[in-house]
Amino acid sequence: MNAITSALTWVAITLIVLACLPVMAVVRLFDRDPARYTTGRLFRWMGGLTTRVNPAWTITRTGSIPPDMRRPYVVVSNHQSNADIPVISRLPWEMKWVAKAALFKVPVGGWMMRMAADIPVDRRSATSRAAVVLHARDRLQKRCSVMFMPEGTRSKSRTVGRFQDGAFRLAIEEGVPVLPLALDGTADALPKHGWRFGAADIRLHVFDPIPTEGMSPDDAPALRERVRRQIIAQVAAWRGVPPEVVDGAPEAGRQAGEEAAKSTPAAEPEGPPG
Repeated sequence: MNAITSALTWVAITLIVLACLPVMAVVRLFDRDPARYTTGRLFRWMGGLTTRVNPAWTITRTGSIPPDMRRPYVVVSNHQSNADIPVISRLPWEMKWVAKAALFKVPVGGWMMRMAADIPVDRRSATSRAAVVLHARDRLQKRCSVMFMPEGTRSKSRTVGRFQDGAFRLAIEEGVPVLPLALDGTADALPKHGWRFGAADIRLHVFDPIPTEGMSPDDAPALRERVRRQIIAQVAAWRGVPPEVVDGAPEAGRQAGEEAAKSTPAAEPEGPPG
């Protein structure tokens, strides 16, 4: 029965994508927003719609939605599977995704990502990684949020792995808040090498934004670890386990603490009393 349901769901998803492709092309033609906001929003709406036709998934969203959709944020989330992308796309605002360059070469899907002005990255290329910062800064300056998954790849152990600094350094340098998301339940929703959808109770939590005013790039490791701890705590609470069980890189916290200590000036010795 799961095979039949999955096959029918894939048919529905394919029809949605093929129907949206020409509509998105027309919208892109008339979209004068410098960030291609409307085009991207249509793409995200399509992604969210594909989750709604999937009977195997139950998705619960908690937290607060930012009141101003055009205030730019650096949005960060943990990463469990390819199902993360359409699930997060259900959020009611536009953000440009930083995604593997190989995805932009996929017919139809890659075309739509390019029309939406998403940002490709080849993590094997230093030049590509540097270009991501320039493209992300451009989108933020055009009043559009940018979406990062700072683990760099999906977690194979269902834990939250080490975060990279790039997204947090970017937020500090651009003076925009970091908006963390916590996600759980997608690891079973779409297996990496399978086509059958798994029954999944998926949870998505939107945290309050974290301001970066007054921070310097040296504060990026501490900010990174603060966000990572928030996400770990939320996932652990959902699972009913201690945070240590969800922490896939406990050494990252120690390293962040050491780096923060090095960047803090030593206190001046006190003078003699009296």
